[in-house]
Amino acid sequence: MKNFKSLMVGACLVLAVCSTQNSIAQTTSEKGTQWEWKNGTIEVKSPERPADQKSVLGLTTPKMEVVRVGFVGLGMRGPGAVERFTYIPGTQVVALCDYVPERAERCQEILKKASMPKAAIYSGEKGYEELCKRPDIDLVYIAADWLHHFPIAKCALENGKNVAIEVPSAMNLKECWELINLSEKTRKHCMILENCCYDWFEMNTLNMAQQGVFGEVIRAQGAYIHNLAPFWDHYWKNGADDKLGWRLEFNKKHRGDVYATHGLGPVAQALDIHRGDRITTLVAMDTKSVVGKDLVEKRTGEACDNFRNGDHTTTLLRTANGKVIEIQHNVMTPQPYNRLYQLTGSKGFANKYPVEGYALDAAQLSASGVQPKVDDLNSHGFLPEAEMEALIAKYQHPILKKYGELAKEVGGHGGMDFIMDSRMVYCLQNGLPLDLDVYDLAEWCSLAELGELSMDNNCAAVAFPDFTRGEWNVEKGYKFAYATPEDEQASLEKAQAFTAKLKEQGAKEWAKVAAKEAKDAKKKKK
Repeated sequence: MKNFKSLMVGACLVLAVCSTQNSIAQTTSEKGTQWEWKNGTIEVKSPERPADQKSVLGLTTPKMEVVRVGFVGLGMRGPGAVERFTYIPGTQVVALCDYVPERAERCQEILKKASMPKAAIYSGEKGYEELCKRPDIDLVYIAADWLHHFPIAKCALENGKNVAIEVPSAMNLKECWELINLSEKTRKHCMILENCCYDWFEMNTLNMAQQGVFGEVIRAQGAYIHNLAPFWDHYWKNGADDKLGWRLEFNKKHRGDVYATHGLGPVAQALDIHRGDRITTLVAMDTKSVVGKDLVEKRTGEACDNFRNGDHTTTLLRTANGKVIEIQHNVMTPQPYNRLYQLTGSKGFANKYPVEGYALDAAQLSASGVQPKVDDLNSHGFLPEAEMEALIAKYQHPILKKYGELAKEVGGHGGMDFIMDSRMVYCLQNGLPLDLDVYDLAEWCSLAELGELSMDNNCAAVAFPDFTRGEWNVEKGYKFAYATPEDEQASLEKAQAFTAKLKEQGAKEWAKVAAKEAKDAKKKKK
């Protein structure tokens, strides 16, 4: 009888544990996300699409002969964006905004150098609100600190503007869903400015993958491994009492891959995420914080026992079609810069960091249109230099052919920033879908909170939300949109004509400014 009672007690305990794991009782996270256990997996509650909204997959807006831009956030990244736009025909910098007015004013010198007219200046905590209300702005380009990306984008969309947001563009699931709803409701573009999708190796490799060079891509890796030791002191601080700066403060308070988009963006394109496949499951784990904790203690002089983010975070993702993605994040420990970018296919392999190369055997290289120049070529090592150069030449991406040379001159992370901006303007001017949409934004940015949920619950599996709300399989394969050669040429000619007139106007305005300054200086001498 005693053994029977013990058996019954044990059985009840097992049932209690199973009941807890499989409970559908909802829990609310500290970020306000409702979630529940289902068969040992965390499932977050996703909002249904409101009846008056529809998908923005493949969204287009009317052609814009001129793209009139307002820039918000002119600290580390913003000024470079302003300068790049002075090289893109058919654009006008209408307004400049930063919390610190001097930063916005300094960007007038960029316009002056390019013979572009002065832009209106906005500043202060809410200066962006007035900028977003302007009727003469088509696109709000946001390069503020992370915490301000969402409120500025929300304001812009609510005022009927297209938005382009630096990364990460949303910091939690609530912000992801709100941007999706705003884009769907307003029918305006909400683009994530993920420049790594436009780097040379990534674009050429994407072209190869789409044309079957690697067979079926079944696994991918991406990362943001970048020791930020030289930069921590340069991030904006909110007054004298702020000892950490916004980025270190964010890592202190939040767990998870808080900067996933550089690693995830390019590989998500190669795997056709929400264009024929979708991420279904996430599992994350991290190391303890050693470097992060020490950074806080050195800057504050106080013990830090609550640094949330581990020094190195690893996130595993599985897709509906049985593919696996591994994403890593580390901005703390000393090691070479590394975005990994690796594709494993059934017939070939691509790798960018730390060794850049492709692995194909002789048969697959020949089938891809490149004849080997060496005997016994196999995939146990990377292609020799001659074969690799021939493969890249054959599969050079059309977008690189169009913008690559000028991009190297203009710069911006080696030119990929300029390619990204140029493509966005090209699509707006030709009334085409943008390369990156609000669903990309949500999927890539959501790793932060989803990973946090996983790690805070013993590295449990998390069911990945379907941000397209069931439409992930409507489009078959990731594609870039192009205008017809005739339409493209007509659009370009109008853009070039506009810019030529704008430069004439700008040169006259700046000449008047110089004359007035000279006159005032002369009076002052008297």
